[in-house]
Amino acid sequence: MVERAVTEIATDATPTARTDYEAVIGLECHVELATATKMFCSCPNRFGAPPNTNVCPVCLGHPGTLPVPNQTAIEYILKIGLALDCRVAPRSVFHRKNYFYPDMPKNFQISQYDMPICVEGHLDVELPDGSTRRVGITRVHMEEATGKTIHGGASGRISGAAYALEDFNRAGVPLVEVVSEPDIRTPEEARAYLIELRAILEALGVSDVRMEEGSLRCDANISVRPRGAGEYGTKIEIKNLNSIRSLYRALQYEERRQIEALRAGDPLIQETRHWDENRGVTTHGRSKEYAFDYRYFPEPDLTPLEPDAEWVERLRSELPELPAARRRRFRDRYGLDVRQAAAIAGDGAWARFFEEAVTLGAEPKAAANWLIGDLAGLLNEAKVDLSASRVGPSHLADLVKLLEAGTISSAGAKTVLAEVFEGGDDVAAIVERRGLRQVSDSTALEGIVREVIAQNPQLADQFRAGKDGVINALVGQVMKQTKGSANPAVVQRLLRSVLET
Repeated sequence: MVERAVTEIATDATPTARTDYEAVIGLECHVELATATKMFCSCPNRFGAPPNTNVCPVCLGHPGTLPVPNQTAIEYILKIGLALDCRVAPRSVFHRKNYFYPDMPKNFQISQYDMPICVEGHLDVELPDGSTRRVGITRVHMEEATGKTIHGGASGRISGAAYALEDFNRAGVPLVEVVSEPDIRTPEEARAYLIELRAILEALGVSDVRMEEGSLRCDANISVRPRGAGEYGTKIEIKNLNSIRSLYRALQYEERRQIEALRAGDPLIQETRHWDENRGVTTHGRSKEYAFDYRYFPEPDLTPLEPDAEWVERLRSELPELPAARRRRFRDRYGLDVRQAAAIAGDGAWARFFEEAVTLGAEPKAAANWLIGDLAGLLNEAKVDLSASRVGPSHLADLVKLLEAGTISSAGAKTVLAEVFEGGDDVAAIVERRGLRQVSDSTALEGIVREVIAQNPQLADQFRAGKDGVINALVGQVMKQTKGSANPAVVQRLLRSVLET
């Protein structure tokens, strides 16, 4: 993933000043499951295929076809519910959610309404200030995705009329909706919640959670009210936010907009709004629908889901180590600080990369710093995932070990990492080819040190007079004469020894 929590936490504007008002926020997160086939048919669930190639009579809603539930998808939603400490309902029912949009060929969506499969959970979110916010999970329910509508632009016209194209490849893809309680109070908390939820889904292996591809997207419900008030304000929904940064910025804007409206005495209406990423504003979409607008009724072609206790417990036993537990383990076992553990343990690929490098001999804190510092910078600049990088755990381990041994300098290590990133060459080979090995032999360096002191008597006298900082200038002169190959720590020790005697 190019978009990562470690980079997003530090960006964006100053939080909204909150004095007399507070926000009430709830999130509805839509997760496309990474199953091999769609929810109710055998069509491939594959992103990026040519339009309308992953379709069949079932997902196109042809008369006489019957849906068959995807067992893997049901197992995935149960794992999500269990990871969020939900109660698995002994009986849940699929419903038809009726609406007439061109992206839903059946003219209804198979979903769950008043009898979802997982209910009453929670997610504990660690905030940057070290505190924890518990956000209730109202429900985790199953539905199917709709197709994709592509609208013609100003120049896209047929016979003088604007047009829209429909791609039904996504129609019928298994989709899970995770609905939170309105327990979130700030855009910062909402961002932390979505980062944590995404990390859990990635750890479970149920979705690739690529927000840029729509595998994870979010609707945010926000209202504001006078601080301390018991009643909720007018709820406004911001639709289809497809990045963590967009969620944060949209909520910041909408919080300010609603507070300013209330202070001015302007009425707020319940509506859906859309986020304009370029302009940084939300815009009116439509008046908000209510549940009865969809005319829900039980899906007559699907039997209720009644998962038995043994099956649920087997799935519970298969849950992997979740991000919160992994962060604690990384802090306890490897001595990482809160920021290091959050940046590495929140992503499974990064956590595996780090632990393999440590197993190969890298000092943990040094490996963490190089991973989330220089290597993360190279990845972000090149816009590639860690998995696609030529840098492997063995490269990082070799680099850290050479640096810790004083074989190469910090500047030399940066040069080596950049070359590994470009070509994937062996670390030791790059060090020898570029002549980056440091000279740490005191005998070999002492003559050069004495020569530099003799060439810079004024600096030497200043040091002897108590100006300790001038030692750095003398170190620089030795480094210049050795073309950067001398070990700076050894050079400084020799300079002090010679000057003080």
